[in-house]
Amino acid sequence: MKRKIVVLAGGTSAERDVSLSSGSMVYKALKKRGYRAILVDVYLGYDGDCDRAFESDRDWAEGIEDITETSPDLERIRQARQGDHRDFFGRGVLKLCRIADVVFLALHGANGEDGKVQACFELMGIRYTGTGFVSSAIAMDKGLTKDIFRAYQIPAPTGIRLWQGKEESCRIPFPCIVKTVCGGSSVGVFLVRNEEEYERARKEAFGYGKELIIEQYIEGREFSVGVLGGKALPVIEIAPKQGFYDYKNKYQAGSTVETCPAQLSQEQTQALQEMAEKVFSVLRMSSYARMDFRMNPEGEIFCLEANSLPGMTPLSLLPQEAAAAGMDFEDLCEEIIRLSLQDGGSS
Repeated sequence: MKRKIVVLAGGTSAERDVSLSSGSMVYKALKKRGYRAILVDVYLGYDGDCDRAFESDRDWAEGIEDITETSPDLERIRQARQGDHRDFFGRGVLKLCRIADVVFLALHGANGEDGKVQACFELMGIRYTGTGFVSSAIAMDKGLTKDIFRAYQIPAPTGIRLWQGKEESCRIPFPCIVKTVCGGSSVGVFLVRNEEEYERARKEAFGYGKELIIEQYIEGREFSVGVLGGKALPVIEIAPKQGFYDYKNKYQAGSTVETCPAQLSQEQTQALQEMAEKVFSVLRMSSYARMDFRMNPEGEIFCLEANSLPGMTPLSLLPQEAAAAGMDFEDLCEEIIRLSLQDGGSS
């Protein structure tokens, strides 16, 4: 009999809608392959009979809406929550995860991609997909990631960390990027070209956290490289039709031109893939991840960040890269489960 799988999504991060879209896609793919899969919002929970949930014929993805142009209203989500608001895990969630053979993590952003849920599952002996809690926490902290890149000679944009209420130690020349240190999906990320834009971006970015990264903007082309089991997938190029690769351009159909495999020389392709594999290794990642890069007009490559739980939405990059390697979405989901269990699951 096929495994019982909880697809865990939702949560309370600014990437909640993206997570639900990823979770819906994964849930549908696993159901097609005959798994006893259910889709659960980690924060809102499940009020039904947990012991019978995996035998239910309900459509667990029903009612999940498309990703809008803006991040979700989290206060409205909190008001919809029944019970103790201090507990991140909604009613029935941990019981369902204990019953399952494995939990497919479709969470994104804080309280999901930052290692907290993974650490909890490790203590409870719950098997889950993706990398472990230590590498998840490191990859989520862009400042700490930069420190590790520097130690391992991985090129990255020059940048500084800025804490709310403290003076800047130095200034990064315009144009520059202002971003929250622990965000994702380009939420809280701003490209600024003058002092007025800079002050406005700082104020808005501090709304997502008390620490920011201010870094050099690399003019040029943008690429992403997924890694499965330590091996790089084909390179994808991302070219927004307007502006930069922000939240809207990532998730609104037709906003971005994505080319996979990217039109690069063999040497450039190999350099990006090797750097992606090196980042995967030095951050102690396992199972799968995705690395983002910029290439300047001189052909120099800079790693922007590592994503420990890449998006699995209809417009996400990792599934497109897997498809270019001959792996359809259902195959990709099954391979992620296989790799995760092989690595310990990750427990």
